[in-house]
Formats: sequence, C-alpha cells, structure tokens
Amino acid sequence: MENNFRSTGVPPGLEYLTQIDQILIHQKMELLEAITSFETKNRYVIKNSLGQEIYTAKEDSDCCTRNCCGPNRMFEMKIKDHSGQEVMHLVKPFRCTSCFWPCCLQEMEVQSPPSTTIGYVVQNWHPFKPKLSILGAAKETLLTIEGPFCACSCCGDVDFEVMGKDSDQPIGRISKQWSGLIKEAFTDSDNFGIQFPMDLDVKMKAVLMGACILIDFMFFESSGDGDQRCSVFG
Repeated sequence: MENNFRSTGVPPGLEYLTQIDQILIHQKMELLEAITSFETKNRYVIKNSLGQEIYTAKEDSDCCTRNCCGPNRMFEMKIKDHSGQEVMHLVKPFRCTSCFWPCCLQEMEVQSPPSTTIGYVVQNWHPFKPKLSILGAAKETLLTIEGPFCACSCCGDVDFEVMGKDSDQPIGRISKQWSGLIKEAFTDSDNFGIQFPMDLDVKMKAVLMGACILIDFMFFESSGDGDQRCSVFG
C-alpha cells in the first residue's frame, strides 16, 4: 500500500474506522417526503458490515433551499457518534448541474473534528462519465472515483470504483445497492456500501464517506420534477 494511504493521525471519534474495511450507509425514509414529494432533510445511518450502527448523519439546510434547488442545493451535515458528539462535518456549496459547464462542478469539504479540514471531494469534468477526486487537506489528489456511464439502479447495484492516485486498478468501491422495486420507484431513500483497504488513512476513509453522500445527491436524489439523474447529462 502506498505511503499516502497510511494513517498520519486519527481525528477524535474516528478511531473505530481503523478496524474496518467496509461501511454501510442507509438513508432513512421520510414518510412526509414519500407521500407528498415535499423535500425534507436527508438523514443517514452509518453501520459496520454486521449492521451495527456506528454513526448518524443529518442534513442542515432550509426548506426553501431544499425544495427550490433540489439536489444541487447547498447544505451542511453533522455526523455524530453514539454519544451525540459531532465527529465529522460536511459542507457542500450550491453548484449547477450540467456536463457543458465545467466551471461550476460539485464539491464537498470534509472536516474532522468540525472546523478542521481533512479533505475534499471534487467532481472532475468529463463529457459522459461520473468522475471525482479525493483530495487531502492541502488539496493534493490522493484517490479518484469513476462511475458508470449510466448510474441507473435497475434491479442491480451501481458501482463507483475507487482508484489509487498512481494506479489503474481499483482499491475500493462505493456501491449504490438495489433496495427493491417499491422503494426504488416511490422514494429516494438509498442504501450504499463502501469498501476500502483496511490500512487506508482514516482521514481518507472519512472523506470517502463524504464522497458517498455527495454521490447520493448527484445521481440518486430526486430533482424538482420528481426524476432522478442517472448520468452527467441529468
């Protein structure tokens, strides 16, 4: 494993991540949203491979922004441990969605502890494939993520491969997991799995969690017309 991936200090509250190579992220289904299509704050439960809850995450945004700007909206998100202590903080600014405008691409800042930046997730412009970079605190590229041409979840998982900076072989994966016909058709409540090397820097494991949530907003969150994007074209 490359030296860039070895732990160089563990932010408080993220110690458990040193022991695992897989994370499950489940978005909670909101009854009001399912019935009325009124966009509510996204909430997630983060679990280990055994299904045991390790963190919770909740979006912080206003009603107008959620329902007018859809998945492009700006928001902040608090990720807390069992004791209710905030261990991570995500910040996403408003960004447009268009494969023809490479100057306003999606991005997210990941902080741990809150107010201390440990990395960024930045969308890379590509005419037809989802591509993102995982950056360190100094905005150096450490990992890249590449998704399929069509990110449509149709009776199967959708995989986004995590690649090393100097490697063309995947070292991990973010998977949008098939949730069943009814849930997929009538809600935008999604399930994800993240796989990464056990000895990956804990900070990068945390940034990959942020990348998973950004991918959810970019490709699997309902837009204002009730549809979901499935590619960089919308």
